[in-house]
Amino acid sequence: MEAEDGEEGFTISLRPLELTDADDVMGWATDARVARFCRWEPYASRDDAVAFIRDFAIPHSWCQAICVAGRPVGSISVEVGEGSSACRGEIGYVLAHQYWGKGIATAAVRMAVQQGFAAFPALRRIEGLVDSENFGSQRVLEKCGFIREGVLRKYMLLKGQVRDM
Repeated sequence: MEAEDGEEGFTISLRPLELTDADDVMGWATDARVARFCRWEPYASRDDAVAFIRDFAIPHSWCQAICVAGRPVGSISVEVGEGSSACRGEIGYVLAHQYWGKGIATAAVRMAVQQGFAAFPALRRIEGLVDSENFGSQRVLEKCGFIREGVLRKYMLLKGQVRDM
């Protein structure tokens, strides 16, 4: 576990998600504002949170809870490519709405990048694909030293709409 202080003095740490975190996951995963730029719809039941933790977070090679004062308020992952793409990873994260704009996502991304490079020796690049209208997430990555390399036009079908990333 690693801790960092956010802009407003929050103690932020990352740790593996556990099935006992399902109620905390529901705190952000049921919020349409949080799910807006995600591939998933807001969760309708606790079973959705349990399935996310059981089927995605636990078996994932690097997926962590973003914690404030030890309590999960979001999640973050680094997805590493295979074969000839093993040098490249993609970061993804989600954070409860009440913690937006407080430096928590920025601190979590910084920790995830550092830990991702340490965990995967072949990794040379971590990239973030962000919806062209998700200005908050774009700013988080910029503050963490990511460089905008371009726009991937009509790159992803998200909730029935073709989106630029």
